[in-house]
Amino acid sequence: MNDRPYFAYQAVYRYLNRLVDNAPCGSVTKLPSLRHLALRLKVSVSTVQYAYCLLEKEGRVCSIAKSGYFTLPSVDGQLAGAGEDVLDILHCYARRPGMFVLSHDDPTVLMSLDSSLLVLERELNRQYPRRANPLFQPFGELELRTAVADRYTSCAMHSWCSDNVYIGADLRGILKIVLNALALRGGTVLVESPCSWAILRVLKSFDIRVIEMPVDASHCVDLGGVNKVLTDEGIGLALLPSRVSTVNGLAPIENRRQLADLLNRHGVWVLEDDSQGELCFDPSAERLRDWINPRRLMVMSAFDKLIGPEAPYGYLLCKHMRMELQRQFLVRSFSVPPIRQKAIARLHSSGRLEQHLIDLRHLLEDRMLALAGLLKEHLGARLRFNLPSGGSAIWAESNRPVNMRRVFDRLLKQGVFITPGEVFSLQGLHQHNVRISFAFDWSQDVAKALVSLDLALRQERL
Repeated sequence: MNDRPYFAYQAVYRYLNRLVDNAPCGSVTKLPSLRHLALRLKVSVSTVQYAYCLLEKEGRVCSIAKSGYFTLPSVDGQLAGAGEDVLDILHCYARRPGMFVLSHDDPTVLMSLDSSLLVLERELNRQYPRRANPLFQPFGELELRTAVADRYTSCAMHSWCSDNVYIGADLRGILKIVLNALALRGGTVLVESPCSWAILRVLKSFDIRVIEMPVDASHCVDLGGVNKVLTDEGIGLALLPSRVSTVNGLAPIENRRQLADLLNRHGVWVLEDDSQGELCFDPSAERLRDWINPRRLMVMSAFDKLIGPEAPYGYLLCKHMRMELQRQFLVRSFSVPPIRQKAIARLHSSGRLEQHLIDLRHLLEDRMLALAGLLKEHLGARLRFNLPSGGSAIWAESNRPVNMRRVFDRLLKQGVFITPGEVFSLQGLHQHNVRISFAFDWSQDVAKALVSLDLALRQERL
């Protein structure tokens, strides 16, 4: 089944995932026995058992003594209440059997480097025996910080060194450190609109007043409106994407340079969110940081959107505020496995990450075009959208006013999960929008899910 036996469990895991996904909705289904699957897939019984254990930890299957493994009941109409938070529902039910999640925010669902990362980690574990007194590196492994600095250095004018790089547990942890370092609790932050729900939740937890950047009908920044906000509102930080929006994949290329000039004139700290910057379909496109005053610039990102869920760690680049940032990282005391950090660094230095990103961008663009064709075929009369410049999703808007939350609830009962636009705003914007990912398992019946979306939009039209 697999010419690399130590990864056989991954193939078994994917096979079992498909079995669980295809199980009848609303019922408990007995899954094949360990011995039966081992014979069918030509792997060991222990390999099958390990794959089952992974699914059990995820809450997708359960084991019954002397009976075997069974699927858990899938989502039914009673699970989604109209008063529940959309994101809470997502976290509770998106992994349930039978769900078709049209809202994935993980580009590596299509192609990941997790296997290569784990191979490198095993090799490094043999090379680096466990130390009795490991080196204390609170800002991350030097090898990884150097690799990140090298990757972000594009020329003499835009260069970084390892001392400018800090490694953390995840992107949210990095954002919290920035907010603490700038003493922004209770302050005011300017963000893109629509904005990542994960970022909005962190800002809300800091009691921050969030101002969403005004844009025009062509998705370009309204520079006059931004100038007024910067003049009147006491903005402590502008949190903006590097090349493509983390939500809708659209890049206001025409006036990004003018926006940077405006931010520089007002002396505002800029935190560039580069978590999907590498997924821009045009890798030569300039980044926001190329025009921002380096004395007021921070860049944050994470490895998971590029490598896979085995690399969830976040990082920050900043050339100033060194003492305060170091203090904040010491206070947080992130626990990030050093060998895993070294393995990520080797993916950078070996060139494997670069080749992977080239392939991933091509695959994402192909999937984007495929989804766009299906949307035009099945929802052309209901939704309008522009093709994104990168990322992993299409941002669509209903042609007529519609209660997208009720569309969400209706589809959830059918096992289809969308993300309504309301979760990407704290000011009640984007009520008629929906974010549809093209990074999902394409072996599923995509057309059927889109037909269900078309019907729900017709039924919930205002």
